[in-house]
Amino acid sequence: MKSKDNFKIPVSNKSAGINDAFWGRYIDLVKNVVIPYQWDALNDRIPDAEPSHVIENFKIAAGLSQGEFYGIVFRDSDLAKWLEAVGFSLAVNPDAELEKRADEVIDIIAKAQQDDGYLNTYFTIKEPDNKWTNLRDCHELYCAGHMMEAAVAYFEATGKRKLLDVMCKFADLIDTVFGTGPDKKKGYPGHEEIELALVKLYRVTGEKKYLDLSKYFIDERGKAPNYFIKEAETRGEKADKADKVWGNLGSRYCQAHLPVREQTKAEGHSVRAVYLYSGMADVALETGDQTLIEACKKLWRNIVSKRMYITGGIGSTSFGESFTFDYDLPNNTIYAETCASIGLVFFAHRMLQMDVNNIYSDIMEKALYNSVISGISLDGKKFFYVNPLEVWPEASEKSKINEHVKVTRQSWFGCACCPPNISRLLASIGQYIYSTHKDEIYTHLYINGETEINVSESKVKIKQETRYPWDEKVKISVSLNEGKEFSLLLRIPGWCDNAKVYINREEINISNTRVNGYAKLKRIWRNGDVVELVLPMVIQRIKAHPNVRVNIGKVALQRGPVVYCLEEIDNGPNLHEIVLPRKSELKAEFDDNLLGGLTVINAEAQRYNSSWEKDELYKAEVESQYRPVTVRFIPYYSWANRTTGEMMVWITER
Repeated sequence: MKSKDNFKIPVSNKSAGINDAFWGRYIDLVKNVVIPYQWDALNDRIPDAEPSHVIENFKIAAGLSQGEFYGIVFRDSDLAKWLEAVGFSLAVNPDAELEKRADEVIDIIAKAQQDDGYLNTYFTIKEPDNKWTNLRDCHELYCAGHMMEAAVAYFEATGKRKLLDVMCKFADLIDTVFGTGPDKKKGYPGHEEIELALVKLYRVTGEKKYLDLSKYFIDERGKAPNYFIKEAETRGEKADKADKVWGNLGSRYCQAHLPVREQTKAEGHSVRAVYLYSGMADVALETGDQTLIEACKKLWRNIVSKRMYITGGIGSTSFGESFTFDYDLPNNTIYAETCASIGLVFFAHRMLQMDVNNIYSDIMEKALYNSVISGISLDGKKFFYVNPLEVWPEASEKSKINEHVKVTRQSWFGCACCPPNISRLLASIGQYIYSTHKDEIYTHLYINGETEINVSESKVKIKQETRYPWDEKVKISVSLNEGKEFSLLLRIPGWCDNAKVYINREEINISNTRVNGYAKLKRIWRNGDVVELVLPMVIQRIKAHPNVRVNIGKVALQRGPVVYCLEEIDNGPNLHEIVLPRKSELKAEFDDNLLGGLTVINAEAQRYNSSWEKDELYKAEVESQYRPVTVRFIPYYSWANRTTGEMMVWITER
């Protein structure tokens, strides 16, 4: 067992004090636009959007309204994630009117809870006699987990216990239903989520049985005989079909093909996978279980070295929204669900608590600046479920294998897991910036703001001033009452060469201070000390591993943490005809007038220019001709915010 005392503690979202041009815009967007918009969506008040009915479902379950359950079986989770986002937002931006609205909906949730603690509108309204009979498909534990997370966030923001008490009562019921006892079910969730939620509930209440229940769900998963097959047979499904409900994925779809400690490759539904791995990491953090730690590390390595897109997206196929196999990373039929990137952020953050290393924080940053925020429009009212790396609108319209790839963000979805997931992550971005351990402060992200951190019983204020990710300079000011020795560790991103650090304008040789990708600055710090970090943002031409077949001979551009793409509105149609010469100069330019201000990349390129007759599909001995063109790359996250058209991340190089 690894000692829990060695693990790091994240600085809370409430303490972050963000005042940042980039992330501050998103935090304000969530508070002022996204939360109100999603509240309207949950109440079916968005014209021409897919109806939600989630509030009405809770009212029906509470006896406050009449009607039938409507929507997908896990509809309750949409409200839970909205409430969690509200909790995170209230923690940093108190709002009496929003808190009142949340309290009112919590009252409805409490009325919908049954006397024994059970809470799920689908089963309460539609199938009251079938509770806990189909864990594989029906998401009871998943919905419970999301509402537990909401309860914790709301309690930590407001101090109000009503929802927390509701969910503790439900967790107590679940603890009587599942476990190793003779009268308990030996099951576990088809869609993982409750594992990490129970750990949060344990941390805020101190009730150890919640941690034990999470550990049980993780330990039991994948054992033989397979619980989902037994459960399906009990429902009357034939044995030879019970494990084929997800096609050839079988139990791999929900990571139940092997006990978790024996799993070495990320398999199945990508969101379920990273939620499971996050729960595994949480239990390992609380128990010091080295076998879980090693399992997490193996799964992490497989994802980031063989199954992840350059943007931090994961999940290669729409079939099962799943991982496929190593190096299978198609650009145009990609899935890369927004929720999966969010789950990858969760997983990376937990791995950082086990072992501070930029192999984790770099990926956390990559996902945040690219595949997560690509899932929301810049006005906060439209969303991507799928985040492609190449879009051809006609293919999305007319090809069955491309129909899941949308060319514009949607107002809402029948399966609306992604929109409230984005809002809860953006509202809580502050908790990902720093962590502490004894006399050490770790800086993982560079975000303008001021934070007070306890270091060995002393209060230290850390103030960041930066225009990151557009500018390479970060200024960090230290304030404290009296001189104190501690270590300030600054992440040096893997994309950055020749980083420089100055303390009080004196350059520090950091070559001998690097610890797992962090510059460790140990000294007696005094009030007013200033650290300046310079992270040169050279435009990089990134290449994929040669086994990623679709990207042979292609490059993607990255500046700092931001991945770039071509968009038709800037470069005309038929983006596949554009070729980037190896010696072409790449110029970064900040454009104040484009999409609220961002850095673009301009380059001299070439465009294929051979002439073809309309009725000639194939032709011998065609002379390749190219004409010079100027092209513009924009940050990937910002595409599809102007007009419909083609988009492409990977471009041919010659």
